[in-house]
Amino acid sequence: MDLLQDLENRGLINQVTDREGLKKHLEENQVKLYCGFDPTADSLHIGHLLPITMLKRFQKAGHRPIALIGGGTGMIGDPSGRSTERSLNEAEVVHGYAEKIKQQIGRLVDFDQGENPVVARNNHDWLADLTFIEVLRDVGKHFTVNYMLAKDAVASRIEDGISYTEFSYMLLQSLDYVKLYEEENTTLQIGGSDQWGNITAGMELIRRTREDKDEDIQVFGLTVPLITKADGTKFGKTAGGAIWLDPEKTSPYEFYQFWINTDDRDVIKFIRYFTFIPEEEVLELEKELEQHPEKRLPHRRLAEEITKMVHGEDALKQAQNITEALFSGNIKQLSISEIKQGFKDVPTFEMEKEEIGLVDLLVNAKISPSKRQAREDIKNGAIYINGEREQEVNYTVTENNRMEDTFTVIRRGKKRYFLIKYM
Repeated sequence: MDLLQDLENRGLINQVTDREGLKKHLEENQVKLYCGFDPTADSLHIGHLLPITMLKRFQKAGHRPIALIGGGTGMIGDPSGRSTERSLNEAEVVHGYAEKIKQQIGRLVDFDQGENPVVARNNHDWLADLTFIEVLRDVGKHFTVNYMLAKDAVASRIEDGISYTEFSYMLLQSLDYVKLYEEENTTLQIGGSDQWGNITAGMELIRRTREDKDEDIQVFGLTVPLITKADGTKFGKTAGGAIWLDPEKTSPYEFYQFWINTDDRDVIKFIRYFTFIPEEEVLELEKELEQHPEKRLPHRRLAEEITKMVHGEDALKQAQNITEALFSGNIKQLSISEIKQGFKDVPTFEMEKEEIGLVDLLVNAKISPSKRQAREDIKNGAIYINGEREQEVNYTVTENNRMEDTFTVIRRGKKRYFLIKYM
């Protein structure tokens, strides 16, 4: 199966310029392609995983991907997919973000891999020293205002207003394609569906700036679809915010849980989107989901594949260990770092390292609303200390209940966890 056919089978092509021409181009050449990543935060999020895996798919097929870090365009702000103006960050902030994102992409695609490694470029290298006059003469003269107004990213903002800064973003991104075409012989740009206008504008600028060169210009554009969830909620968002690729912002356990909790209606689609599992195996997982939905095998496979890809084998095992411990109630098998991950968002009560009656602890930590209720909870077997049920009303919590002298985990009922942290 050829690469484009595999991408189509996985539902990964939203739009493509000259599909047959691109197919032939890919079959006859080792193609250089690129995808841009603007540094608007200090980490990428899971919405960026689709274009990153696309770079890897082309790499596996023998082509030469470029990850373009938008150190220059990140100073401006892309209006695509937004209804409001972006806040501009200071130059040093953008530079810091750009370096972190480069390192993050490098961990995901391996810049040193084999004969066709992914290459990182930064458009700050050619945009930073451009003068306003050069942009107007060398780029702006090739675009009519009518052409720019017709692009979705601009047209959708006209009524509410768009600054000249964001209106001009298309010019700079178009110049990226020209530079990579001239310097790297890059002939394919890929991106999210909201980048179609910018991609085609870049192709147009290449053609216009090469009109007098008498050369056969072959450039292409391809976009991946906007990821939608079956329940109508936004992909990559939870009650706690975005799902980041940085383990300090979203722990591997939280990351793993996000994928485990994928809606049944989405899980097979996401397996095709985000993993490299062959289609015959995907069909087996789809059949398994239909016959034994309660086992959630496709969900576990999805979570395993993506967590390992983003965070590595050790982090995956740690996430699985936390998941198993919380399911079984065997809290004592967890390390302190695993407790910090697994109980990051549970109610936490800080106290001195001293002995305290269980009833008083339950009330002080607001685990039970009153001493009477605390006694009833204990007698009824609803209270667990570090995974072990405690039904002695006069029980005293001592240093023996402190895990590594740092935490005590209290569970009330089946699922309500509380963390006692000792100062």
